[in-house]
Amino acid sequence: MRLNLDTPGGGNRITAYESGSITINGRPVRRHVIVSPSRLEAWEISGVDELTLEHLEAAFEDGVEVVLLGTGNRQRFPDTALMIAAIRRGIGLEIMDTPAACRTYNVLSGEGRRVVAALIVDP
Repeated sequence: MRLNLDTPGGGNRITAYESGSITINGRPVRRHVIVSPSRLEAWEISGVDELTLEHLEAAFEDGVEVVLLGTGNRQRFPDTALMIAAIRRGIGLEIMDTPAACRTYNVLSGEGRRVVAALIVDP
């Protein structure tokens, strides 16, 4: 699926998603990743079922409004305790499949929102 959004200001842009790969800034990424307008890094996690607070904290940045958790090719919900931890920090945690998280990230970051996407890439 090709994603196109023409926004000013630069930053990390997700331009395509397909099973096993996310294209960010024109470069394919074939592993789990954390992306924000100013940050792009590998995310060391094996999957949603093993997601811990420590894994999720890697996505929390100072001032972040919302973390989009892309759970792979289908939506899967993590332990409720993780959602509660985000709420206690005043951070919105939205759980969706990875393609939806990619689209939502582009919209929110294009609006200048403080958003982080924590994306699981299924093979």
